[in-house]
Amino acid sequence: MGFSLTTAYPFWFFIICIACGVGYACILYYSNTNNGFGKTFNALLFVLRLLAVTIISFLLLSPLLKTVSRHVEKPIIVLALDNSESIAVGKDSSYFRNEFTPSFRELANKLSSKYEIATYSFDKDVTPGLKGDFHGKQTDMSKLFSELNNRYSNRNLAAVVLAGDGIVTRGADPIYTVEKVPYSIYTIALGDTSRHRDLLVARVNYNHLAYLGNNFPIEITILGYKCTGSQSRLSVVSGDKQIYSEAFNVANENFTKTVNVMVSATVSGIQRFRISVAPVKGEISVQNNFRDIFVEVLDGRQKVLLVSASPHPDIAALKEAIENNRNYEVEQVQLDQFSGNVNKYSLVILHQVPSILDAGSQLLTQLKGAKVPVLFILGSQSNLQAFNALQMGLNIPPTSASLSAAFPQINPNFSQFSISSEVSRMISEYPPLNVPFGQYKSVTSSEPLLYQRIGSVSTSMPLISFNQGLDRKSGIIAGEGIWRWRLTDYLKSGNHQAFDELMSRVVQYLSVKSDKSQFRVILKNNFTEDETVEIDAELYNDSYELVNEPDVNIVVTDKSGKTFPFSFSRTVNAYYLNAGSFPPGEYTYKASTSYSGKSFQKTGSFVVMAINEELLNTVANHNLLFTLAGQHNGEMLHPSDMNKLIDILNKREDIKTVTYAQKKYTDLVNIFWVFLLIISLLSAEWFLRKRSGGY
Repeated sequence: MGFSLTTAYPFWFFIICIACGVGYACILYYSNTNNGFGKTFNALLFVLRLLAVTIISFLLLSPLLKTVSRHVEKPIIVLALDNSESIAVGKDSSYFRNEFTPSFRELANKLSSKYEIATYSFDKDVTPGLKGDFHGKQTDMSKLFSELNNRYSNRNLAAVVLAGDGIVTRGADPIYTVEKVPYSIYTIALGDTSRHRDLLVARVNYNHLAYLGNNFPIEITILGYKCTGSQSRLSVVSGDKQIYSEAFNVANENFTKTVNVMVSATVSGIQRFRISVAPVKGEISVQNNFRDIFVEVLDGRQKVLLVSASPHPDIAALKEAIENNRNYEVEQVQLDQFSGNVNKYSLVILHQVPSILDAGSQLLTQLKGAKVPVLFILGSQSNLQAFNALQMGLNIPPTSASLSAAFPQINPNFSQFSISSEVSRMISEYPPLNVPFGQYKSVTSSEPLLYQRIGSVSTSMPLISFNQGLDRKSGIIAGEGIWRWRLTDYLKSGNHQAFDELMSRVVQYLSVKSDKSQFRVILKNNFTEDETVEIDAELYNDSYELVNEPDVNIVVTDKSGKTFPFSFSRTVNAYYLNAGSFPPGEYTYKASTSYSGKSFQKTGSFVVMAINEELLNTVANHNLLFTLAGQHNGEMLHPSDMNKLIDILNKREDIKTVTYAQKKYTDLVNIFWVFLLIISLLSAEWFLRKRSGGY
């Protein structure tokens, strides 16, 4: 480790510091020769004062102490093991579980004598260590490389040794993820590249939502490999009842059959359907011969009325975004054509109504007497005077007919509902809306989701805001041109997901009926088997203030009657439970608590869906592994040649130890020993003077 001093001032300033010390000491000790100390003693005191004053003067130059430390880092070798189901689904499953994984760990131990070794397992996620249980339900190889790129950035990562079958079921193409990485990639080819005799339910296309009394289709695709001449049977079972059955013959080596089954939604709630094909003789695995699907049957769609003052591209964008959620049915009319009853709708959207051409007094009068939530969209045709008279939580004094261009800016404190990070990212890229010019005045109960940004100036004026009144909710989009947001979505990401999600959240929040119960349990109604079941709970006192004093318990019960009891943990003013993951199936729950002498209970259900993507294609993709290694100065090996990797790496002259020099600057005035030195010098001088009778 090296040390040096540096300052922003020229070197000759240090000479001035010495001169100050000399001058101060001379005045004190050589201008007063009659102090009775003697020549030698005077010289000692002179030196002590000279050093103290010089150091103090030097500190006025704000000097920095530069330390240079050197860190030696051995080459890092990462060993990563594909822990997904497809590795161990074939005839060699016992070998991979009982022999290969221990051998791979032994390889890591052998390499650790010369290299710094890090080990990871990956499937859908990346975890430290070599698991080797091969229970992963999905494979995301790109996530592994992204994790390594982040974790070992600016480190001496020399090579990645990846053991897997090359089957990727989610995430980006790993070829592009590692396009510019500086390290080498070696691959160990696992799995089986040959196609075995197999009959499977490959795909099931269906609507996750259906409506009571309607029929809905289930499209089933069956694949068969090397099963020519075999007979099988397709069955669809709902509960204990078989609702469809068909025998079929496998006609060729690469057999495909698509069947459309019409099913009736006869009971509301979550319905489970098992789709299966009977196994044929000689199949290595029958785990992919069935699929379970869950359909939520709703007792009627919610209707949304969309009324516009005149044709506008916003209308089509809104209608398509809302109808992407199958819970909603949109009826779109122009103001002069509407003569119905608003009470049959869950939400009314008014696009530039009231307008300068037609105030829509009949419709607005009807809305005033109803408790139907309303979403106003303002624009160039809006009659602001008539809008302000409605007292919807926002007042815009009409100063002129001009419009402003307002960019959206997220309110970080918005609390009514959450939006995903992708929607937040896209909002920052959306073009401006054309909003009425004026000074916006909001009531205190109004909460903005988005603020207006005029040019580069952030304002507190709302762009999208909501107000919870005594009898209904209302919302305001204070500008026209949201169709450009949907178009921007498509130009940036090739789809409309962000805009559709944003509008869906707005519509859901406004149309959902307020829950006035004092005890609430909040969770999704379906999970996948690799997800954790997370549940929130809220308890309100009689004044509808959140409290979390009493304990809240919940019991989850599966189809067989087995129970799983849990207790919620407390958050700031509510409750939270992470119940972990559950096997695929249907579950019911009962949550309970007591407060102020009252007992509260909530019951419900959820389903856990199986993931069998790893079982649909079990043919190893060694071509991907070969390409990864070939493009990154590596080599693809087979498990029998795995130990050759030690010699291959040892012969690489470019894989070597590196030394890093780390510079650190510390303000000298903050170093304690410098302060201690000054105090010691002055204390020594004082002690010597006192001891000799000086003052």
